[in-house]
Amino acid sequence: MTLTATPVIPGGDRRPGPHPAALTGRRAVSAAESGFQRASAGDYFGWLHHVWPAAGCTRPVRLTGECATINPATGELLALASTDDMPDGQIYKPCGNRRASVCPSCAEVYRRDAFHLIRAGLVGGKGIPTAVAGHPAVFVTLTAPSFGAVHTRRTSKTGQAIPCRPRRVEVLCPHGVDVRCDRLHAADEKALGTPLCLDCYDHHAQVVFNHVAGELWRRTTIAIRRALAKTARAFGLPAASFRLSYGKVAEMQRRGVVHYHVIIRLDGIEPDCPGAVVPPPAPLGLLDLVDAVEHAAASTRFTTDGHPHHPTGWHVAWGDEGKGRYADIRPVRLAGDGEITDAMVAAYLAKYATKSTEATGHVSRRLTTDTVDLYANPDGTHAERLIDAAWTLGGASGWSGLRRWAHMLGFGGHFLTKSRRYSVTFRILRDARVVWRRTVDHDQDAEHDAETTVLINTLAYTGSGWLTTGDALLANTAAAMARERAEAAREAMREHHG
Repeated sequence: MTLTATPVIPGGDRRPGPHPAALTGRRAVSAAESGFQRASAGDYFGWLHHVWPAAGCTRPVRLTGECATINPATGELLALASTDDMPDGQIYKPCGNRRASVCPSCAEVYRRDAFHLIRAGLVGGKGIPTAVAGHPAVFVTLTAPSFGAVHTRRTSKTGQAIPCRPRRVEVLCPHGVDVRCDRLHAADEKALGTPLCLDCYDHHAQVVFNHVAGELWRRTTIAIRRALAKTARAFGLPAASFRLSYGKVAEMQRRGVVHYHVIIRLDGIEPDCPGAVVPPPAPLGLLDLVDAVEHAAASTRFTTDGHPHHPTGWHVAWGDEGKGRYADIRPVRLAGDGEITDAMVAAYLAKYATKSTEATGHVSRRLTTDTVDLYANPDGTHAERLIDAAWTLGGASGWSGLRRWAHMLGFGGHFLTKSRRYSVTFRILRDARVVWRRTVDHDQDAEHDAETTVLINTLAYTGSGWLTTGDALLANTAAAMARERAEAAREAMREHHG
């Protein structure tokens, strides 16, 4: 077994060695030319093997320093590797960004980990008992309220597309805008999610909802537990006889507001082993869980603290109170005869775990006073008004979080969260992947295999990104070809096993 400790040394004065695709005089080398220079170098395959862990990454992290292998029992230095002796004089590490718009390769790794994390909570595996497959579970979509009419895709009860907002006569809003729309919007149309009248839309209330959505979810889980406890007492069971386990993904809709997709599983509690995952006590079951979630979604609401722009605070609740729609609740089934299955749910949630504000048309890093004017405009587009609303409201005392997360339209929560006992953690999945890679590709001496070693990496950050566009071209092409071969192998396996 190998234990790793990685202290990072700030600063550092190491510089990478000569690069075969460096600038020639003062002339910039093109991607094709720098790629040819790299590929024609004698150590090309050694370089490709060296950068392979980060080959598909858009902006890999470059590190310099030393890696020492030590026997913890004796303190003996078994091996010492310096980046000075490695290609380019540095180590390439994947950036690990979960957003597909930033790094598709790292986001795909995150998506697959998210899939296994969510599915393990439904069918077991990865250290979770397979008995959870028999626990009651529901797939819940908690929607945000309406802040104004927007362009949307609508379908009839038979699934046929119908116009966005048809009206027989002209309908003018207080700002003189005709709020009719007879179009059948395409799925990729930019108009989707944009208000029919920008001045009528309540941008302030929407960014506040994004900001406090996590608190609304916390109160909802309390309400679900209280409703189930009431049912348990009616059955003669103790109120502490069950536990809620959940996995939750936040999705940013086209209109720029978050809503939650949640898997909620009902577990029991074993008094002699509180950490065990056991079935809920009879007769608590699926219908009781559905009723509790419905009640909590409809009844959970609160008013935020006052704000100089809104002294009475904002009323926060789920769904459309006027139409009585608060949440969509569906049972999760393991077989394909149900409405939704475990694999469908896991794939659906994992897809949204790698997305952020891309659906709104806005993508940026954290904003500052120097950069906010590039994206915020009180008289601009829908996204620009949302950013301006977050920045403006965030200037008040106690609301600074809105400015911190203005680039996220006010939402500062994690896009994928789970309760403690729902499933495994990302850390466990990543550690298992590291162990597997070291098992397949370990290059330690045979005399070190039987003993535990400690790796102490004294590495310093050098920079981000590939040294040249030629390097990026070669590394990403090699990684893409490897992914295609792996996908072809998986497809062949699926066909072979039917």
